[in-house]
Amino acid sequence: MPRKQTIRKAMEDKRAGKSASTQAGEFVREEIDKIRHGEHGARSPQQAVAIGLSEARRAGVALRPPKKGKAKTRTRKSAEYAYEAGQGKRKPRRRPRVARAVKQALRKEPRSSASRSALSKQAKRAASRRSAASRSAAARQAARTKGAKTRSAAAKTAARTRAKRRE
Repeated sequence: MPRKQTIRKAMEDKRAGKSASTQAGEFVREEIDKIRHGEHGARSPQQAVAIGLSEARRAGVALRPPKKGKAKTRTRKSAEYAYEAGQGKRKPRRRPRVARAVKQALRKEPRSSASRSALSKQAKRAASRRSAASRSAAARQAARTKGAKTRSAAAKTAARTRAKRRE
């Protein structure tokens, strides 16, 4: 259950016209705080973020579930249910036994997954994956718009830059 303060901050973000992912960021931050304060743990930084996103969807943030092929079927279904519950299209039943079991399982997970270094590593990995994809897009664009000579010169400049950064 998210704190009222978190819901209030998300609502302020919505009023300010910020994106759904920015609104959901408040819930992710709260989840990381919970782990750091020892309320429960998480197996990985990704799990901590996923719990936060799920809370956001359930609280009514219009954060769409991932598209087919972007996440596992089970993850997508879970996100769809949470989204529908938050949008009032699904009436979630209270299941105290399940809630207790989840809480007990999370209490046994490590707290280090929400440490600064763990989150930093996770962010760096995600950024490197994104930059690799954008780099190939930039290369395709260059191939379309530049001639062979210009492309070659650009590649040499890039190689020099990489060598300089390695020093």
